[in-house]
Amino acid sequence: MQYPSSWLQGHSLGEKIACELRLQIVKGSIKPNTVLSENQIAAEFGTSRSPVREALKALSNEGLLRLERMGAVVLGLTAKDIEEIYDVRFLIETFILERLSMGHHEQLVDTLHKTIDKMEMAAKHADFIEFAYQDLYFHEIMIQEANHIRILHLWNNIRHIVLAALLVATERRFKGEIHEINTLMDNHRLIVKAFLSKDRNYIRQVIQEHFEDTRKSVNNALLPDHE
Repeated sequence: MQYPSSWLQGHSLGEKIACELRLQIVKGSIKPNTVLSENQIAAEFGTSRSPVREALKALSNEGLLRLERMGAVVLGLTAKDIEEIYDVRFLIETFILERLSMGHHEQLVDTLHKTIDKMEMAAKHADFIEFAYQDLYFHEIMIQEANHIRILHLWNNIRHIVLAALLVATERRFKGEIHEINTLMDNHRLIVKAFLSKDRNYIRQVIQEHFEDTRKSVNNALLPDHE
């Protein structure tokens, strides 16, 4: 599993290292309580310690690890972490859709439909990485369209973890629960329908149902033993 190449364009070396470590932590390849050392990671990536330090600081800010004198202690993602991330997503995207629905955004609607088409194409080719990326892009373009600096700042704080979680959950869906993919695309079409309806209650209902479904999928993928 890896990030889409388009996602990594323009990233610094430290950010790229953070992306790789983040994905390994989220999918469980690097277990909680593992101690990571700057020297060890620098050797693995063939780099100096400076970009590694940058990467570890970013992951610490996201709550995925804790920096200590002996090294970085991996914390991983808990059920509470996932719950809180999707609480934030619900608040952000409900606000954004309600805000945008009061205006005219024909180009945005066209882009949303085209993005769903790309998700459908990725599904036909069993490309879960592209599917997950287009899934995230669908939500991100609405946030960008709203032109709300503070909301965008909140989103940028969680977008990396959101994509990592989506990659893991989408891979599971493609391998074992492919029937859920059509439902997921239908959910995105419903979001566009709710957006066009300009009905705030309907928007809130559709977003809530979508995130409940996604939250369950991510929980099952990342925390299979969680009840």
